[in-house]
Amino acid sequence: MDSEQLREYGHRMVDFIADYYKTIETFPVLSQVQPGYLHNLLPESAPDHPETVEQVLDDVKAKILPGVTHWQSPSFFAYFPINGSIAGLLGEMLSAGLNTMSFSWVASPAATELEIIVVDWVAKLLNLPEQFLSKGNGGGVIQGSACEAILVVMIAARDKVLRNVGKKALEKLVVYSSDQTHSSLQKACQLAGIHLENCRVLKTDSSVG
Repeated sequence: MDSEQLREYGHRMVDFIADYYKTIETFPVLSQVQPGYLHNLLPESAPDHPETVEQVLDDVKAKILPGVTHWQSPSFFAYFPINGSIAGLLGEMLSAGLNTMSFSWVASPAATELEIIVVDWVAKLLNLPEQFLSKGNGGGVIQGSACEAILVVMIAARDKVLRNVGKKALEKLVVYSSDQTHSSLQKACQLAGIHLENCRVLKTDSSVG
C-alpha cells in the first residue's frame, strides 16, 4: 500500500468510523451474541488472497459489530465513563502514523519531551505540590491503563516501605483498599510480591463520601 492508497482508504475508514458514531445509539449497548458466534462466521484458516477495503468493512458491519459491546454509547453506564473521544481518535491516528518509539530520549526526543510537558500540565491542573513536577526529583509518566497505573503505584509504595524497613519485611506488608477499588488491585498485589491474604478489603457504606 502506497501513500496515495493510504489517502484513499484512509478517507473510507474515517467515513466508516464517523457513520458508526453517528448511528451508535441504534445498537444495543450490550452485545446480543452467544459465545463462539464468530467461529461460525469466519473461515478456519487465513485467506490465501487479499480482500478489498469494501469487503473488509462489510465484514466488520455484518460479523464484528454484532459482537461489540458499545462502550462509547451514550447509554453505556458500566465500569467507568466513556474512555475515548473523537479528538482522541484523531490523536491515535497521528500517533500510529508517526509510529514513534519513545522508550528513550534519543529514540524520539519530541515524544519524550512532550510527555514530560503534558504530565507537568496535568500536575498543575490538579494543583499538586511542586515535587510532583519534572523539574525537581519528581515527575510522572503516562500509563496505558488503570490496571497498569495501579501496578506502578503498588510497586512504588512497596519499594518506599522496604527501603525503610528492609527487604525481609516484604511478606509482612499489608495493603488496605475499599470494596469499591478496581479489581486489578489484587492482581497488582500479587505481581508486587505481596501475599494476597495481606490485601485487606474494607467495606464501605453510604456514610463514606
